[in-house]
Formats: sequence, structure tokens, C-alpha cells
Amino acid sequence: MLACRIHAKEDLRIEAADDPQIGPGQVLIRLGAGGICGSDLHYYFEGRNGSFVIREPLIPGHEASGVVAKVGPGVTRVKAGDKIAVSPSHACGHCDYCREGREHLCRNMRFLGSASLYPHVQGMFCEYFVMGERQCYPVAGDISLGELAFAEPLAVALHAVNRGPALMGRSVLITGAGTIGCLTVIAARLAGARQITVSDILERPLATATEVGADRTIRADRDADVLAAPQFDVAYEVSGSFAALKACVAAVKRGGTVVQVGTLPHEPLPFVVNEIMSKELDLKGAFRWGIEFDWAVDYLSSRRVDVRPLLSGQFPLQDAVKAFELAKDKTRSTKVQVIAA
Repeated sequence: MLACRIHAKEDLRIEAADDPQIGPGQVLIRLGAGGICGSDLHYYFEGRNGSFVIREPLIPGHEASGVVAKVGPGVTRVKAGDKIAVSPSHACGHCDYCREGREHLCRNMRFLGSASLYPHVQGMFCEYFVMGERQCYPVAGDISLGELAFAEPLAVALHAVNRGPALMGRSVLITGAGTIGCLTVIAARLAGARQITVSDILERPLATATEVGADRTIRADRDADVLAAPQFDVAYEVSGSFAALKACVAAVKRGGTVVQVGTLPHEPLPFVVNEIMSKELDLKGAFRWGIEFDWAVDYLSSRRVDVRPLLSGQFPLQDAVKAFELAKDKTRSTKVQVIAA
């Protein structure tokens, strides 16, 4: 089979690999579609994602769908031929966080396509891969494999909204109109937000945000003064920009909530917290997702949400470099996927 491996900064190779073998409780999956995430871009273009540095060839990819090729002994959740969403999260199930129902904070987490551990946890940008049964979510109906691969980023957005207060009737600001920002628009609308405003520094992402349900858009680089006055009940910082986080703190009303979703630069950042104190704000973090992955699969498979406006292109695995180049260019793309040839 073929596998996409990142060896170092801007060194991505499509290589032959041994066909994986399955054991009891495991599932062999043929890749349907795999979305290129911001972390994948960092690994390719920088050789690292924050403090996680590539130390051996890494197969990227943690947003994927597929078709079950074969099941191992004891598997009952899926069968050969099933179309599935794949959870990239493999929690231990035994630590204190897992036992408290917060598996996404697991002390022993193995998250696919990540260099956080060594040896690295290989991802899903390959023709075939093996998963544990509980990480496979079968779906029926006419949903495409490309749409189904949005389950993971949609779960991130649903978890972000779930971390904040109830949104029924509230005004919302989302800073960043990339994939997660646009999916947060969808999640906030599902939660009953009255008005949703999205800011970004590029026109194309803002147009996409409008297409998926934003009521108002703001060019943060040209109209920053619009965000200076407190006017929102809740703000979600999704861009990973420190300037955007400061804008969120300024733009929420007294007693409001800011949810940090984007990953800020790794180095220490200056931050004035007096406004958090004087406005009595709640500042919360949202990291990955928990039960929200189940919700995401249900929302997608039932067509409660439509993610098709976010899909900018699909490339065969052999053309992964072209896919990464397009995914990097936010003036031309939102979500780019690789597919098995």
C-alpha cells in the first residue's frame, strides 16, 4: 500500500508500506477521505507543531472517514463494507480523567497523526490503516465520505460551544473564519445563538462564514475599532491569534465568556488580565472533544448540518504535496482532503 510520510520540514514522501495486519477487536479500514488540519500543515511546512517536533517519519492525518475492509475476531460494531467516521482519539480508559468522563484530557492519550509522543502516533493518510472497534462509527444513508471526514473538526466546534454558556438568544463573536471557525458558526446556530458575528483578515473565509450562517462579518485588519466596544455575550477565539484573543476580551460584555479554541504561539505572551477581573469575565479553554464526536456523526449523517460549502478540493494520496500547498493558501481554500486512489 501507499503511505504519506513527513520526514522533516517540507519533506513529504509517498512511500510503499507493508499492508497492516489486524488482531482481535480491530478493524482494517480503507481511507475514504482525510482532511488536512492546521496541525498537519505545521508538521509539513515547519517540521513541528508547537512544541511537538518530528523525530521520525510521521504519517499525518486525524480527520478521516473510510470503508471497512475487514474485521478481526470479536468485532460486532462494524462489518466489512460499512462506511464509517473514524475517531482519532485513543484514551486509556483507566486514568482519573477518563473515569470522570473527560477522556479527551486522558493522561495517556494516543492521538493519531501526532508527534507529541515518541515513537510518534501515526495518522491516517495511507491507503489502509487499523483502528480499534470503538473508534469506528458506522453510518447509513447517502452522506459522502468527504462530508463524513468532517466529524472530527465538527466535534471540536461542538465541544467549544459546549464549553461556554447556553447560547439561546445570545450574541456571539467568532474570531477566525477557517474550518473550525465556520463549524463553530454552525454549532452556535444549532445551540440557538441569536446573532453570530465572525471576524477574519481575509475576504474569502468571511464569505464562507456567511454561507454557513454568520449574520455579520468584520475585517479585523481594517475595522478593528468595531470590536473595541463591549457588545457580545460570548466570544470564541478560533484563529490562534493573540491579537484576536485580546479583541475577544475587549468585545464581550461585562459578565460575558471567552472560550479559547485556537492554539496560540508556544512562546510566552504578554497578557493584561485586569479587564478579565474588572468585567468579571469567564475565560475558558476548549481542547479537542469528548462525547461531541458522537453528536457530530449524528448531525452529519442526518443532514442536520451541511458542511459541503467548506470542502475546497480533494486530491489522490499520490498528490499530497499539491493538497498541502492548496490547504495552506486560505485565499483559495477552506478544507482540502486527500483520498485513496
